[in-house]
Amino acid sequence: MTDPQIALFMLGIFIFCVFLGFPIAFTLMAIGIGFGYYAYYDPGRMWRSYNRLEEDAGLWESTQLWLEGFYNNRIFDLFVNQTYTVISNEVLTAVPLFLFMGYIVERANIVDRLFSTLAVATRNLPGALGVATLITCALFATATGIVGAVVTLLGLLALPQMLKMRYNHSFAAGIICAGGTLGILIPPSIMLIVYAATSGVSIVRLYAATLLPGLVLVGLYFIYIVTRAIINPSLAPRPTEDEVPSMPLGKLIWLLTTSFIPLAALILAVLGSILFGLATPTEAASIGALGGILLAAAYRAMTFDRLRESVYLTVRTTAMVCWLFVGSYVFAAVFSYLGGEKVIADFVAGLDLTPVQFLIMAQLIIFLLGWPLEWSEIIIIFVPIFLPLLPMFGIDPLFFGVLVALNLQTAFLTPPMAMSAYYLKGIAPENVKLTEIFAGMLPYCGLVIISMVIMYLFPQIVFSLPDAVYGPSR
Repeated sequence: MTDPQIALFMLGIFIFCVFLGFPIAFTLMAIGIGFGYYAYYDPGRMWRSYNRLEEDAGLWESTQLWLEGFYNNRIFDLFVNQTYTVISNEVLTAVPLFLFMGYIVERANIVDRLFSTLAVATRNLPGALGVATLITCALFATATGIVGAVVTLLGLLALPQMLKMRYNHSFAAGIICAGGTLGILIPPSIMLIVYAATSGVSIVRLYAATLLPGLVLVGLYFIYIVTRAIINPSLAPRPTEDEVPSMPLGKLIWLLTTSFIPLAALILAVLGSILFGLATPTEAASIGALGGILLAAAYRAMTFDRLRESVYLTVRTTAMVCWLFVGSYVFAAVFSYLGGEKVIADFVAGLDLTPVQFLIMAQLIIFLLGWPLEWSEIIIIFVPIFLPLLPMFGIDPLFFGVLVALNLQTAFLTPPMAMSAYYLKGIAPENVKLTEIFAGMLPYCGLVIISMVIMYLFPQIVFSLPDAVYGPSR
């Protein structure tokens, strides 16, 4: 076999191991080091250690020199260097801080107060409780960026209320599942930080570029919910006075002031300080983490157990992301050294695709990868395969990143591997069937595709804000 064929064989083994359920980070490292030992094997370096053996050398000295010869391979240097590169990456430093902010906010009992207030504030809108759920999901997802946490928490808070008010099971479940995924698109998003570290795109420009597309997607969801409720009121009956009582304007304003405004102010302060250059993402994340602690303390929800749990979850998730990066960097370096990257580039070039066809092909592959894989594996492992091909088609990696972020919404919403559905089913009442949850999510997949088409037809939605704030870069 030639080296490029071995590289493709290496990729095939990795995909096979993923479907078998092996831990992805350690699979990447094991395959990368294993094939890397072959790729970087240098007989001269290895046998130079053996030549140092003397006839009267003892067993201990012989063993030491034999081990030195075995490990005298550049793949181990590469592994150490890539690990250090990941640990010292300044962009990734923001990940644990944003995660900690999200976990603290999640455990501070802020969302239940926010949802109750929005339910009263939107009571006169068609699909009022669905609208309140969407707004709560969008705000909470933005604060945490953790899909499972948002879907689970809103499933516990909003789903029983919507079912109590006679909402259609599929309609109610679809709102929660779709709204819960918004955190991987709307900044400050952990996914965007990971993409920026992978692609080399400026994180502040990426945050600015995804803000308007995120609002467009939320707007499409809002229009869909209200329109469906108007056309078919039985899907979302209007609440009665007993179910959601009206409230004096002054009291409603006070509730909004104490529930909606503090969390919104925290998010805007973090995001605004990044977008306007007042702080780096890491500094802004530090402010957000401190703000989350103060917010939880203000709501009298800060306890030592909650703080300890938040720290533990932050460390666990951060370790997962970092080891994924280490494994991916080692795997990608060996794959490229063996010529696998060039084979893929030559293959795509031979297809004679237009930029539109390439985008469709790339997004379709990412869409399919979203079934068995989480967004982190897709961004860290597979998106770098497409990045070197972008200049060939004249595609800005910033624009490509926005499309990927939109596309990954469908990874959580497309049966049969839609994780949002399983998160919700795990805490939903028994009479809510998994098939009903799947049916409720599918329209939102269509809305995501529509939003991607809108971004392609009107790319100024992506570029207008970063160009206005930071100047054109193209």
